Amino acid sequence: MDTLVQQTVNGLMLGSIYALIALGYTMVYGILRIINFAHGDVLMVGALSALSAIGVLQHHFPALPPYATLLLAALFAMAVCAITSMAIERLAYRRLRTAPRLAPLISGIGVSLLLQTLAMLIWSRNPLMFPQLLPMTPIALTAGSAEHAPAVITGTAIVTLVVAVAVMAGLWLLVEHSRFGRAMRATAENPQVAGLMGISPDRIIVLTFALGGALAAVAGIMMASNYGNAGFSMGFLPGIKAFTAAVLGGIGNLRGAMLGGLLLGLFESLGTGYLGELTGGVFGSNYQDVFAFLVLIAVLVFRPSGLLGERIATRA
Repeated sequence: MDTLVQQTVNGLMLGSIYALIALGYTMVYGILRIINFAHGDVLMVGALSALSAIGVLQHHFPALPPYATLLLAALFAMAVCAITSMAIERLAYRRLRTAPRLAPLISGIGVSLLLQTLAMLIWSRNPLMFPQLLPMTPIALTAGSAEHAPAVITGTAIVTLVVAVAVMAGLWLLVEHSRFGRAMRATAENPQVAGLMGISPDRIIVLTFALGGALAAVAGIMMASNYGNAGFSMGFLPGIKAFTAAVLGGIGNLRGAMLGGLLLGLFESLGTGYLGELTGGVFGSNYQDVFAFLVLIAVLVFRPSGLLGERIATRA
């Protein structure tokens, strides 16, 4: 029971990060029908930008409380990632909106490699330690036993879950109950008709990229805070897994991205916790990345449209 509780908590924390990244994929796809494969590296830019901002704040304002330092660094990182995503849209995708599907895919992969190379030049090719500004003291969730350690959760994981839920709820309200959300759904449904109604499709697309970039920054800071390091390659694998989560829930569907991210985190965490026991020690936790791709294959084979399978456009 302790293992089940522990892996469930770990899975929810990991899944909330995947969900935030997946939302960026699904919003862009819902409007442009393009998969932005550079999105995972925007997460990396966010984590490293926050790391630089924390260093500056700690040097010039040493008396600033840790929570305030992290909040200011997060706001800076969100701004950097929003600008980065807008630049990606302008330089890599705008002229390819009507091109064959392969063209923006190749362009996205090229931008991904470019961002990783720039990150190596600016920050370093070695992983950098991310300061622990949130409490890491474990809080027991179960009493435990002589055979098993108690299930625990850290303050950082609690903050991660709370922030992720708050951000996802805020995004849902924004898309469903605001003028921007209605404009986004109208643009996804038919950009030409939306333009005739006084909506600027280009502006909505740029703002959607910016919003997705800001969400990726939050996810990057969460990941770096929980794992204690950040590096130029940290965004590639989470980006692929978040894309898997978006496909699992239904690409282009906001609820699907949230559900898919949480489910993928749970699949990965529970599989990691029980894989060694079920296989007699043949496979261990180092095979955890396999689960994301097994899920992707299963979804594409048995339900290509995803669990919810509804695009943003159908809700306009």
